[in-house]
Amino acid sequence: MKTSLKYIVVLVILVGLVSCKKDSRPNYQYMPNMYEPIGYEAYQESDAFANGIEAQLPAEGTIPRGDFMPYDIPDTNDGYEEAKVNLKSPLESTEIDYAEAKVLYEVYCGICHGNKGNGKGYLVEREKILGVPSYDDVGRAITTGSIYHVIYYGKNTMGSYANQLNENERWQVVAYVEKLKADLEK
Repeated sequence: MKTSLKYIVVLVILVGLVSCKKDSRPNYQYMPNMYEPIGYEAYQESDAFANGIEAQLPAEGTIPRGDFMPYDIPDTNDGYEEAKVNLKSPLESTEIDYAEAKVLYEVYCGICHGNKGNGKGYLVEREKILGVPSYDDVGRAITTGSIYHVIYYGKNTMGSYANQLNENERWQVVAYVEKLKADLEK
């Protein structure tokens, strides 16, 4: 009797499991929020905001975490001239690390401008890009502010390096470019 009861129980369980499977309807989803995203995509249309786009600008006056400082000079020719005349380095002479600045310069600038600042970088010598002038060219009256502005926004065919270098690193590179310029003018 005990053996037949065990067989009956197992048979009922098997029949129950087989009878629940139907190929014509989908299976149950456990924790459906893991399969169906609730969050919005960045540039998806949305009724949550007045302009109808999910991605929004940060609130006015906010500053991101980290060592970011806002740079208020605009990316225009007038902004370039303003930076050239008025922008000065916040670093003291004792804060400049020329060894670190040299490494940064060689990584980000030397490929085009040359490791000596003479406009004969690897890409120029291989004729991949043309027209990179030397830092000591008479027509290039570069200043501390103009160098920083160009690193931040880019100019002509040179792109911006604001995302690759933080503020302190940009000022280190500016100091190194000025050193290279002084060395070329000797």
